[in-house]
Amino acid sequence: MLKINKQDALNYHAQNPAGKIEVIPTKPVSTQLDLALAYSPGVAEPCKAIAANKDDVYKYTAKGNLVGVISNGTAVLGLGNIGPDASKPVMEGKGVLFKKFAGIDCFDIEIDATDPEEFIRIVKSLEPTFGGINLEDIKAPECFPIETALREQMNIPLMHDDQHGTAIISSAALLNALEVVGKKIGEIQVVVSGAGAAAISCLRLYLELGLKRENVVVFDKDGIINPQRTDLAALQMQFATQRDITSLAQAMEGADFFLGLSAANVLAPELLLKMADNPIVFALANPDPEIAYDVALATRHDIIMATGRSDHPNQVNNVLGFPYIFRGALDVRATEINEAMKLAAVHALAELAKEPVPDMVNKAYGDNTLSFGRTYLIPKPLDPRLITTVSPAVAKAAMESGVARTQIDDWFAYEDELRARLGVNQKLMNRITQAARSNPKRVVFAEGDTYKILKAAQILHDEGIAQPILLGNREKIARIAAENSLDLEGCQIIDILQDEAKREEYAQKLYEKRQRRGITLYEGRRLLRERNYFGSMMLETGEADAFITGLSKDYGKSIVPSLQVIGVADDVKRVASMYIIQHKKGPYFFADTTVNIDPSAEEMVEIIGLTSRAVKFFDTEPRVGVISYSNFGSNPGELPDKARRATELAKQRYPDLILDGEMQANTALNPELLREQYPFSPLADKGGANTLIFPNVISGNIAYKVIQEIGGAEVIGPILMGMRKPVHILQLGASVREIVNIASIAVVDAQHPDGKGL
Repeated sequence: MLKINKQDALNYHAQNPAGKIEVIPTKPVSTQLDLALAYSPGVAEPCKAIAANKDDVYKYTAKGNLVGVISNGTAVLGLGNIGPDASKPVMEGKGVLFKKFAGIDCFDIEIDATDPEEFIRIVKSLEPTFGGINLEDIKAPECFPIETALREQMNIPLMHDDQHGTAIISSAALLNALEVVGKKIGEIQVVVSGAGAAAISCLRLYLELGLKRENVVVFDKDGIINPQRTDLAALQMQFATQRDITSLAQAMEGADFFLGLSAANVLAPELLLKMADNPIVFALANPDPEIAYDVALATRHDIIMATGRSDHPNQVNNVLGFPYIFRGALDVRATEINEAMKLAAVHALAELAKEPVPDMVNKAYGDNTLSFGRTYLIPKPLDPRLITTVSPAVAKAAMESGVARTQIDDWFAYEDELRARLGVNQKLMNRITQAARSNPKRVVFAEGDTYKILKAAQILHDEGIAQPILLGNREKIARIAAENSLDLEGCQIIDILQDEAKREEYAQKLYEKRQRRGITLYEGRRLLRERNYFGSMMLETGEADAFITGLSKDYGKSIVPSLQVIGVADDVKRVASMYIIQHKKGPYFFADTTVNIDPSAEEMVEIIGLTSRAVKFFDTEPRVGVISYSNFGSNPGELPDKARRATELAKQRYPDLILDGEMQANTALNPELLREQYPFSPLADKGGANTLIFPNVISGNIAYKVIQEIGGAEVIGPILMGMRKPVHILQLGASVREIVNIASIAVVDAQHPDGKGL
């Protein structure tokens, strides 16, 4: 999608009427001319285009990414009918969640209308403004006809989240709970406390999943729902039971599943004892559930429990659903949110819970043991994979069920677009990961008995990125795996201290290789008790395809064994390292940030060559800026002189490279500044630099660490360049995500034994 300002959009559309564009406010409104372009008379052009073709409203306005959060305040949280004014904080909060989790803009609208017909008329009249409508906190039974009428009358996606959000999330949790206990939804006996909007919608969706209506008993504040009741809506009466039951205690006899969407403490502990083996209890009243979590677990040790609270496992939280459901619906311009789309969200959530949990989620919740089971039935709200899991599933369902007005053809590109909406640009790493999956290689990890490496190994194996080889003590690895619920099946484990024959073989080879460089056979045998030497020898002898170390040792100590055993590539004098900065504007490449402390001008030329080759390896054309604290001779000094000399030599050696220097970092990265002040630079017309070469490791290291901490970008590296075979040294204390990224790069590096790798 092309993103341009309003006036450029008018010009673009005149020449490309079929082009898809998104108008973004990039121009100031500080002069009469600015105002004329931003509003009258310039704004008349898109108005005329929309008048001629109403669908052009999605081209020229923000409608396609705008949701209205609308309530009349008749059922706010557990507070009841407190009115539209008092509901506003909740509606504003809902808007924040839409923006935070799915990049969707929101207006909250509180309507002073309790009559359903009046409310329907008002909301229907807002259709030209919004791309979608999220109804919120409307009491039952009025919410049922309101939603039904609006869905029939409006041509945009609409959902009453109190009904369907809870239904979708609890359905995913129920499917997984039943899988854990080995029961089938068509056979379970269900007791429900509550007959409001959420409870009825949950039951209706459970029926879609296979629940038998005759196996359901529902209670509300006035007792059991049976055919004799005359005070309920038709949607509620469809769950009237024919069974001869009058009390909750009778209903709980042999029940498999209790669903509570009612009030605190309505479920006495002794009633849990009446339930079947491995009972499932979803006590979702907020803030206090139908039975306290701790009380329930103390009463039944075989219970599976979910609540609406964040301080207990299995929180049924609507934020797992509505942002991503609307995101998928908006992105295909769905005319409604239908049952197929809701069921797609259910199954997407249920399946995501079975995937390995990202390290960043573990950190957020302070729990390394999160894995599918009794206390982890659905993903956590802070899981970043939700948007790329649920939204595509909903969009596909909309397309397949015929309610989508636009189509998505490239799903990988769509996932990149979703991440970019949240300020995360993953295009480069997505390409690397896909390439790694096409031909996974054997990657040996020196620190194979640490939690982070083991977690990364599980992810790499499960996702088909690499074949992990773990060096470490077998008993320790088994203990860590058990403590953290890790599945290491498919990962090779080597305890080097127990493999004396292999150590002796490697010691002989190391002695032969380094006997004239100070290593005796005795010294070789001693060194081969160190994993960095053992792992390097595995790579050298072809028993592994890549080697990764450095998690628990500093860079210098980690790299020496590989330099001695493997060495640099034939055309390389010295290695260097590079970091990739994943920013929403695209990838940037920083070098040298780790290896060469204070390179000479001639050594900087080598670094420029290595880095440029590495950038091309990542399918990016390098545009190189040689960095200093001056611009093109503006300041004398040792560093500017060195950077200037390196630039001159590099231009001679690499005449086809887009390169310039010396320059300040902001100058290199700012194409407008280059065009205005330094139009002679080859970078000026190329969008500025994407590759920065620093004059020493101090400046490079400081730069990437500042960006890593406060720059709003993900940093990948360090990436070691110039080795004869793929060796990569992790940042000390690297996260699981960083380890997986480096391993993916190592695999793709290993796919190029012809010297075209890093």
